[in-house]
Amino acid sequence: MQTIGYAAQSATSPLGGFSFERRKPNPNDVAIDILYCGVCHSDLHQAHDDWGGSIYPMVPGHEIVGRVSAVGGDVERFAVGDLVAVGCIVDSCQHCDQCHAGEEQLCREGVTVTYNGRERASGNPTYGGYSQHIVVRQEFVLSVPENLDVARVAPLLCAGITTYSPLRHWGIGPGSRVGVIGLGGLGHMAVKFAVALGAHVTVMSRTPDKEEDALALGAEALLVSTDDAQMAEAANAFDLIIDTVPVKHDIKPYMPLLDIEGTLVIVGQIGDMGDFNSLPLLMGRRKISGSPIGGIAETQEMLDFAGRMNVLPDCETVAMPDINAAWDRLAKGDVRYRFVIDMATLTAE
Repeated sequence: MQTIGYAAQSATSPLGGFSFERRKPNPNDVAIDILYCGVCHSDLHQAHDDWGGSIYPMVPGHEIVGRVSAVGGDVERFAVGDLVAVGCIVDSCQHCDQCHAGEEQLCREGVTVTYNGRERASGNPTYGGYSQHIVVRQEFVLSVPENLDVARVAPLLCAGITTYSPLRHWGIGPGSRVGVIGLGGLGHMAVKFAVALGAHVTVMSRTPDKEEDALALGAEALLVSTDDAQMAEAANAFDLIIDTVPVKHDIKPYMPLLDIEGTLVIVGQIGDMGDFNSLPLLMGRRKISGSPIGGIAETQEMLDFAGRMNVLPDCETVAMPDINAAWDRLAKGDVRYRFVIDMATLTAE
C-alpha cells in the first residue's frame, strides 16, 4: 500500500514529505485511512534522538483516529467504515503473563511501538500516524464512540490513557482526593478524568497563574507549590498525586501532602529524578510509583468512558504543512493543551 506522510530524516532535520509503502493487510490486519493524528511531546524527543536509538527516516505519531478502509479475511471485530483508533503500541508477544492479563504495555518480550520500532515479523521500521494510512493487527485497533468529536479524540490514545490508567489502578472514585502536578497536555487530562470519576481534584503549580484554567477544567482548587503556608496546610490531604511534569524536578515537597498509604505516581518525566528523603515514606507508608500507558482493554474502557462522560482534551487543530511551527510552539509550551493534525491537509509534494 503506497502512502505518504511527514518524516524526520535525521535528529536535526525538520519534518518533510515522505513517500513509503505500508504492508499489504494480512488476514488479521485492519487497514485504516487516518483522519486525525495527535502531536505528543514524545514525538519531539524521538525525532531529535533525545532518548537514543532513533530510527530514520522516522514518521512520528501514536495518537491515531481514522476509518477502516479494508480488513483481512480473519478480522471479525471491525468492518469497513468503522471509526477506530490506534495508540502507542501495535503488537506484543501475546503469550506472556502480562499479555494474557490485558497488560500488553508491560509485555515480557517488549512491545512493538507504533513508530520508531520494528515490526515483529519483518523487522522493518514502524511508521506512525503522520501519514495517510496505517495497517495494524486487529488486537491493537480500538473502537471510537461515534458521539465524540472526532477532531479531538486523538490525544486520548496517549495523554488520555496515561492519566486514566493510574486513576483506575489506584481505585479513584467518588470522594477520592487527587492532586495533579502540572497543567499541560497530561495534566489537564488527569484533571478531567479524575473529576469525571467523582474525585475532589486540586491542581498543583509553582505560580497562581493557572488557577482560572484549573477551575474551568473542573478542579476545586489550585495549590501553589512555592507557597510554604499553603503546602503546610495541605499536609496529608491527598490519596493520590499524579505528577505530570515532563522535566527533572524535586518531588520531595509533595510527599508530605500524601495521606497515610497515599501514592505519588510519576507519568511525565523519563530519566533521573534526583534524590528524595525517605522519612515521609517510612512515617506514612507512602509510596512513589510510575505508570506508563494502559493495556488495550483498559484503553478501550477509557474511550468508552470518555464517550459516556463526554471527556475530551482541549485541542488546537493544525495543518500538516504547519507541523514544524507547531513543534516549535510545543517545545516552548505554547499550546492549550494538545495539537491535533488534520490529515486531510496532507498532500503529496
